[in-house]
Parts: sequence; structure tokens; C-alpha cells
Amino acid sequence: MKNVTVIGAGTMGNGIAHVFAQNNFRVVLVDVSEQALKKGMETIAMNLDRMVKKESISAEQSASTLQNISTQTSLQEGVAKADLVVEAATENLQLKLQIFKDLDVHCPSHTILATNTSSISITHIASVTKRPDMVIGMHFMNPVPIMKLVEIIRGYSTSDQITEQIMALSAALGKTPTEVNDYPGFVANRILMPMINEAIETLYHGVAGVIEIDTVMKLGMAHPMGPLQLADFIGLDVCLSILNVLYDGFKNPKYAPCPLLVNMVRAGKLGIKSGEGFYDYSGSRKAEKVSLQFKNA
Repeated sequence: MKNVTVIGAGTMGNGIAHVFAQNNFRVVLVDVSEQALKKGMETIAMNLDRMVKKESISAEQSASTLQNISTQTSLQEGVAKADLVVEAATENLQLKLQIFKDLDVHCPSHTILATNTSSISITHIASVTKRPDMVIGMHFMNPVPIMKLVEIIRGYSTSDQITEQIMALSAALGKTPTEVNDYPGFVANRILMPMINEAIETLYHGVAGVIEIDTVMKLGMAHPMGPLQLADFIGLDVCLSILNVLYDGFKNPKYAPCPLLVNMVRAGKLGIKSGEGFYDYSGSRKAEKVSLQFKNA
């Protein structure tokens, strides 16, 4: 397995492409947007430069990593030689189902189809293909080049052989693969998202302010960042989407998204990506300034 295609050049997609290319795989990064591809490659180059400065890789390794990546706007051409495809598009069920229908048509018969979904059923995604035994979840963590965990999710029909192959491949990337079962949110987001949602509820009900809530979780529970800062980092729209998947999947009110989260997403306040969420990022990408609407909370 040497040829890997990554679908989607956003935060997760360019990070996944980076990791495979740094480990000497030939990578095709596919996105419908030329601008997204340009931005994705710029992000990879910037992250590699940072690694060179920290002396975690050499300048030669940085250059070879970039040489291992090509870009493509045509899905059909991008997957023509793929041994593995990792889909990292937006967390939207209908979009992912359409992508996997197209992948099934255009990929060679030996191609393994993986999705980086953080919450959507692998079994459902696999059901639109004629190779459900070759469909699997590879949920990388953000930022991909740094975070060690990969949740490996096998669908109802995923074969033992494919699961073993992907577990071994993830380990070869320097990651720690952990196999989990195919239920909404898997393990990471089934635990993380209710915590983030509860932090938003705590703010919504006036128990404490943004900084106070994050400080309690950082200093009291040894979290590297508070849940509200983390929500901004993930993207409030992504958090809402995952909570909706959990709520729809389990029909349990404990997964119902907080009205404050819903309203913030409707207002376009999505966190770092929009410049404002629970914190104001207009002057810095660091969570140093609380958003004006929460100043008196």
C-alpha cells in the first residue's frame, strides 16, 4: 500500500495528507475547490517549517514530504491509483453518502475506503457501496500531525483482514490505533461532546463565565484547554452536528444541544474559523479575549 488519496483539504484532510506523506506514501489531496487545495498545501508547508524549527524533522524530510503530495480537483482522477482513500469532508451524512457512492464507482476494486467521520455510522456509509467489507472508520484527532490517537471503527460488514490492515497501517504512521464499535459518536465524541455541551449549558444558565468555566476544567481536571476554548477550536458548527447525530442516534435528551450553541451557530459565530465564538479571535488565534456577548456573564 503506497498510494493514498485524501478527500477534503480542510483542517483534518490536510493534516491526514501531511502524516501519510511524511511517512513516504504517495498522496493525492482532492478537493472541489482550488482555493481550498492551495490553502491546505500552505498549511502543510507552514506546519513542516514549524517542525524543522523545532528540529523534530530535517529540512530534507520537509522537502520530501511536500514532494510526496499532489493535488487534484477531479475525484475520478484523484482515486485512479489509490490503494486507500481517506474521506475527510464536512461532517454531513448526505455529502458523505454521495462521496462513497462515487468512490465505489471510480476506485479500483482493491481500494480500501476509509472515513474520518467523528460520529456518523460506518455501517450506514458502507451500505451505499458494493464493498461494505472494505469500508472502515479512521477517526484521526486534531491536530493530526501531533495527536497520537486514531479511532478505528469497523462497520457491521468490515472484514477482519481490512481491520487488521488499517490497525497496522495506523501504527506504521506512528499513531496509536484503538478499535471501537460502530455506535453514534464512537468513544471520543460520545464522551467529549456531552461535556462540551454541559459547559455551554453552565454558561447559558449563568453558573459561571467563559474564563471561569475553562479555568475550573484546566486546573481542576488537568485538561490542556477548557471545554469552551476546545469547542471554538473544533468549530461550534461541528460540535452541533455531532450532538445532533448523537441525539438522533440515541433519542436520549442528554445529547440534545444547548439552545445557546444552536443560536451561536445560526449567528455564524463558529469559533476560530469565523473569528469569534466564546472567545474573540480578531486580534489573535489564542483564546485570550472573551467574546463581547459573554463579557458580563
